[in-house]
Amino acid sequence: MATEKQHFRIEGIYPQRQREFFMQRIKLPGGIISAEQARKVSEIADRFGRGLVHLTTRGSIELHWLSEHDLSPVAQLLASVGLVSRGACGGALRGVVCGSLGAAGAPQLEALTRQIHRHFTGNPRFEKLPKKFKIGIESDTRSGRHLIQDLGIVAVGTKDGRLRYNLWVAGGLGREPTPGFLLAEEVAEERLLPIIEVILRLYAAFTPAGKRLKHLVREIGQEEFRTRVLTDPAASEELPTAASLSASLVPQLVSPSHRLEAAVFAGELTGQRLSVLAGFAQQWADGILMVTGDQNIAFHLSGGSDPVAARHELARAGFTGTTRPERVAFRVCPGNHECMVGLAPTRDIAAVVLEQLGPVGEGLSWAISGCPNCCAQPQLAAAGIVVSRLLNEEGGRIPRFDLYRAGADPFAVPVEQNLPLDRLLEAIRLIG
Repeated sequence: MATEKQHFRIEGIYPQRQREFFMQRIKLPGGIISAEQARKVSEIADRFGRGLVHLTTRGSIELHWLSEHDLSPVAQLLASVGLVSRGACGGALRGVVCGSLGAAGAPQLEALTRQIHRHFTGNPRFEKLPKKFKIGIESDTRSGRHLIQDLGIVAVGTKDGRLRYNLWVAGGLGREPTPGFLLAEEVAEERLLPIIEVILRLYAAFTPAGKRLKHLVREIGQEEFRTRVLTDPAASEELPTAASLSASLVPQLVSPSHRLEAAVFAGELTGQRLSVLAGFAQQWADGILMVTGDQNIAFHLSGGSDPVAARHELARAGFTGTTRPERVAFRVCPGNHECMVGLAPTRDIAAVVLEQLGPVGEGLSWAISGCPNCCAQPQLAAAGIVVSRLLNEEGGRIPRFDLYRAGADPFAVPVEQNLPLDRLLEAIRLIG
């Protein structure tokens, strides 16, 4: 293949734990994918990826088990339905997430998500960043997800006839969980793209390779960072916006009963089942599926649809929501099933954890990350598990686990650490 392997990352490709295979990440604005695109992903998974699809906590889709020879035809097939992966990995602006597509202002938030995605995807000025840069858009702060982004954009209503947003910056999880701080309040939508560009230029110019924005802020301080951003003349620029006929693809939510969700345990889905969900979306949801932050597939039913009939149809398709894996909100990263840095088989451990849950535990949100990078966002769950290390013991290198619980802090904190699996399960049983 002519393309050098060091260029794979910017195209959304990582080597897998099994060194002869690769993972292809598909970048979806706001987690939104059309039925046609979902069917194409299903076809690719069946043809090249052992029939499996992984849904991520940032609303992207990953295909594993691709050989190097598969990468070019896979890219061509994705492009044939308008799917791109540029910047889905590597030092670029990752997929823009929007966890509020069920909110009252969802069409405006979706339009903003698409605008940012379109502006920065493939933009060569912002493809050699020190590390990844993540943006999330929310209608409010209840989920806490604005705190884990390099830039969290939170809608705060309209003033002087213009949409306004609060900007939170320099958040992140991983080995050094850091909640973002409030950079600016009531910023007009027309200023958002210029401010994002200023932040990205500062990040690229003053941050060492391999470090996130939170590192720069830690070095120079919040006030200095705020001053550098907001006194830059470019940050005051306003770019005129024009309404787009295609800005909103998701059917506007009529009532909570018109939002349905197909639960996907551990974010792992067969291509065949994804194709079934694409068919459901075509019939009931204007042909639109949404990958949620909890690794499920959500639908907003079309106007005039009967939500009871739609729910029965989804159940007939095999998404009943009645089994324990479907009932419990459980985010799961690939772990050492496929990921190079994974320390334990997360899907297997999650299945074992589910068997230990009592009524109280089933009512909690859960997440397990196979390494301290915390891709499954355990610090945002009511109960989180992190595989923190491997210890050399008789029988090999044995994983140790940290158990997190949510409390008054912005993030869940570890309540027990360095547990072997049997003690982790004992602690989980005590939750009730």
